[in-house]
Amino acid sequence: MPATLVGAVPGVREDARVELGEVLRRRRMVRAYDGRPVGAAALERVLSAGLRAPSAGNSQGRDLLVLRSARERADFWELTTRGRPGPPGAWLRGMRTAPVLVLLLADPDAYAERYALPDKPGPDRDADTWEVPWPDVDTGMSGLLMLLAAVDEGLGACLFGVPSAARGALRARFAVPAGHRFVAAVSLGHPAPGEASRPSRPQRRTLADSAHDGRFGAPWRG
Repeated sequence: MPATLVGAVPGVREDARVELGEVLRRRRMVRAYDGRPVGAAALERVLSAGLRAPSAGNSQGRDLLVLRSARERADFWELTTRGRPGPPGAWLRGMRTAPVLVLLLADPDAYAERYALPDKPGPDRDADTWEVPWPDVDTGMSGLLMLLAAVDEGLGACLFGVPSAARGALRARFAVPAGHRFVAAVSLGHPAPGEASRPSRPQRRTLADSAHDGRFGAPWRG
């Protein structure tokens, strides 16, 4: 049998398993929810899947800020849409129906501390000089695993950005430490009718125009 996603997450029922290929096929951004709450056990499995993401040096410098109460979610949307002109559009109206929001926070200090240890000598020792912001990359991978785990739980999810102008107010409202960076947010819930089957982008890139065989521009030969 092909590998399953939930096999990596302890405690998931055998009869709940979905083949990994099917999870990848079903994965899409769900932007409207039917209002049902997310069960505590399912939510913990989705969050736990996010913590299985790799991280540079095993630094594990990411935190998940989970907003579940109606007040918390309302405050998030108020702070992130403050000053937006006109009535809410379809995207915002749908996203506001999500019963759970998870803010993905990167902790660069955890990487700096990890790479200052004696077992990490060499040019990568100073995390401040990294060309690639690995704390953000690793935190984003946590978000992707949460999106896949949501499918495996029969849920829908959407990863979206946090407006720069709102980050100071969010930091104050939810006591986010100054050193943590807002990478993205994930909405989570049961998809509204028809939302999970909504067609994804019709012109998805293929291996033929995305994979380069041996050198950039060389056609993929399979």
